[in-house]
Amino acid sequence: MMEPASAKILVVDDERGMREVLSTFLERAGHSVALAETGEQAVRMIESDIFDVVLTDLKMPGPIGGMDVLKTVKEISPDTVVVVLTAFATFDVGIEAMKLGAYDVLPKPFNNDHVELIVRKALDAKRLTAENLLLKRELKGRGAFENIIGESEAMQKVFAIIRRVAETNSTVLLCGESGTGKELVALAIHNNSLRRDRAFVTVCCAALPEPLLESELFGHMRGSFTGAVSNKEGLFEVASGGTLFLDEIGEIPPGIQAKLLRVIQEREFRRVGGTRNIKVDVRIIAATNRDLNKAVAQGLFREDLYYRLEVIPITLPPLRSRPEDIPLLLQHFLGHFGRRANKPGLTISPEALKALQQYEWKGNVRELVNVMERAVALAPGPEITLADLGDWLRPSSGAGTTIPTSLPQEGLDLEGLLNGLERGLLVKALERSGGRKNAAARLLKLNTRSFRYRLEKYGIKRGNGADEAPEEDEGDEGE
Repeated sequence: MMEPASAKILVVDDERGMREVLSTFLERAGHSVALAETGEQAVRMIESDIFDVVLTDLKMPGPIGGMDVLKTVKEISPDTVVVVLTAFATFDVGIEAMKLGAYDVLPKPFNNDHVELIVRKALDAKRLTAENLLLKRELKGRGAFENIIGESEAMQKVFAIIRRVAETNSTVLLCGESGTGKELVALAIHNNSLRRDRAFVTVCCAALPEPLLESELFGHMRGSFTGAVSNKEGLFEVASGGTLFLDEIGEIPPGIQAKLLRVIQEREFRRVGGTRNIKVDVRIIAATNRDLNKAVAQGLFREDLYYRLEVIPITLPPLRSRPEDIPLLLQHFLGHFGRRANKPGLTISPEALKALQQYEWKGNVRELVNVMERAVALAPGPEITLADLGDWLRPSSGAGTTIPTSLPQEGLDLEGLLNGLERGLLVKALERSGGRKNAAARLLKLNTRSFRYRLEKYGIKRGNGADEAPEEDEGDEGE
């Protein structure tokens, strides 16, 4: 497990000797320490910087005392932990301080061991608060590879790369269509890395306008823009020691691209409105469904940033190129959604399985998840049938037939597939021509006799695929 990172601590006390003792002791423990001798000085420092812990004396000369410092910290930087130091500790003082948000009240005199224990507990409390915000996300993939399913050769190559790069600190760029599971792969890399006990933080670069994205990534100081009512840590700081996943990196605005490049190169940045450089230790995994090479050529994405991100590229295959993985995925989703719907033991019919393997899956695994959740919810019996998948997924619907881009291992019914495609095009031509057979034949580059033969072959009549199609005029028989 990695050692806890050093903390930035502010010591506020009007006694010079007390400030020096605490500063020496805390710096020896590996912390960065700033000092303030009055409440007024402390407030100015709190307004211009972010501290992990503030140790403040209760009674100090001047209009601003320890309770005022405590209030200011909780107003400006709510995540900062405050410990109140006092030689006048009473029950009422302790209750008031706790109500205002103090972590603890430390009575004077105290020994170094006591201070060390309190600071350590305060930092643990701060760290736990941040990690709890990320707990649900981290628990999703704690089993490393268990949520990435596939036995195909393409997926085995992906697994092999994950295993090789996980224990490095190299930047990874995940490429692939939407819905192919890029976030799951990023989480698998994190969970198999030496950073697994630290935070895995995700930010969608396309979800926020530029000013908010900049604040989200790098944090901001109070008053740096309208609405910045308190100091805020950025996600780079939250993820320090762990992994930051930048999803949809291809959508990041040009202004932030330059700042991101600096963070990757120098491992430091400044908050919005800040003046101090902040060092971070964070691994970056980025993902995109865009062609970044093309974006670079068009001047939409910085070439130097692209090369910094593409240290280790991983391309995730679309679902339609690995139909042999669909039965395994179906088994997983049937079990998952079956338990949620209180329908254990669900199976899928051969016809439904065949339709799912022949479907194009433009939305990839994400689309398959939605189809299976709906099918499980609507299935009246213990088996998912073709009817439970919806009309748009049935090959027999003709117009919805999809030509697969690869040949499944178990083969496919070529004649049935082509017949379904031909029938669907006949129906579509009749619909577009308003039921006029000669016009429909011309749309398909057929003579009328061949067109009518095909209508009879597939039984396309009134009320059967060409509802209420009007009869042709006598004079419309030529061709």
